[in-house]
Amino acid sequence: MKTAIIGLPMVGKTSLFTILTGAHEATRMGGMEARVGITKVPDPRLDALAGVFQPGKVTHATLEYLDFPAISKEALQNPGYLAAMRMADALAHVLRVFADETVPHEHGSVDPVRDRGDVEAELILSDLIVVEKRLERLDKDRKKMKSPELDREFELLARAKAALEDNRPLRELELSGEDEKRIRGFQFLSQKPMLYVLNLGEEDAPRLHEREAEYRDGPLAGRPNTAVTAICGKIEAELAELPPEDASEYLGSYGLRESGLQRLITATYSLLGLMSFLTAGETEVRAWTIPVNTPAQKAAGAIHTDFEKKFIRAEVVNWKDLIDHGGYPGVREKGLLRLEGKDYIVKDGDVLVIRHG
Repeated sequence: MKTAIIGLPMVGKTSLFTILTGAHEATRMGGMEARVGITKVPDPRLDALAGVFQPGKVTHATLEYLDFPAISKEALQNPGYLAAMRMADALAHVLRVFADETVPHEHGSVDPVRDRGDVEAELILSDLIVVEKRLERLDKDRKKMKSPELDREFELLARAKAALEDNRPLRELELSGEDEKRIRGFQFLSQKPMLYVLNLGEEDAPRLHEREAEYRDGPLAGRPNTAVTAICGKIEAELAELPPEDASEYLGSYGLRESGLQRLITATYSLLGLMSFLTAGETEVRAWTIPVNTPAQKAAGAIHTDFEKKFIRAEVVNWKDLIDHGGYPGVREKGLLRLEGKDYIVKDGDVLVIRHG
């Protein structure tokens, strides 16, 4: 799953990307210079299970982040820039809330609500150009031949055009399952789920949750397929240099229980509609990423395609029960290890053992 980190100049998005992924893991992506990096999804359940099984390997789920050059009219006219952003599954828009006279803002003042609107307007305009070109082509094709499918696409894109001209992003458009399939191939930018990342100043860190709530319940409220989280880039940069035990103490000095980056990654996971099931044994303890509401047979395919094709049953136990009872013998004895069929909907934190042919 790919998340594009976007924003105006000097908002802290590249610093955020570097802290998230580690500069040594980042690579350049072609001429338009988006950087690609991988980050682990924090999951304390894996460490707890590793304490029981003492495996040779612990493998976290991962997310891929793309760091794009600052958004501008010029950038959105670059075919490479656009093509790479369209490949993303979601957008993380970094909004500058911090005030710093040594870091100039291109508009001369700090106003995250204004900046959100400016970037959204550019995404909407980019999509409108695509819609208008396609409608022009469809109009010509419909004059040459009668086709219910072409008529339906024309009606759908006419709806999209009306929304965009009304300055509404396409993520706010209500679509049926069939219409979603029709429109999916366009990979519209304003249709992608949006995570607003508030980059706070150090003075706001003790009130991080309150500041986040102010925006979530205030100017960023009521927007479909969006989420809000807050970080303090300066604190995150310092945390990245500290060993884990010191980092925890440093966070505590600001009254925080977890880093902003952990919350950002969790928010991304949630926005994309993802969750993790786990596998645990002496060889490896591992988290596997699947969409929410995935049936057991499909989840088995995340491990190996043969497991999905030859699926028989899944042994299922909650991760906490597995820890509390010291492993599989303990949960079997207590009757907590269940056999489930192919249609069982896997829950976040389930530990699965797949039986297959």
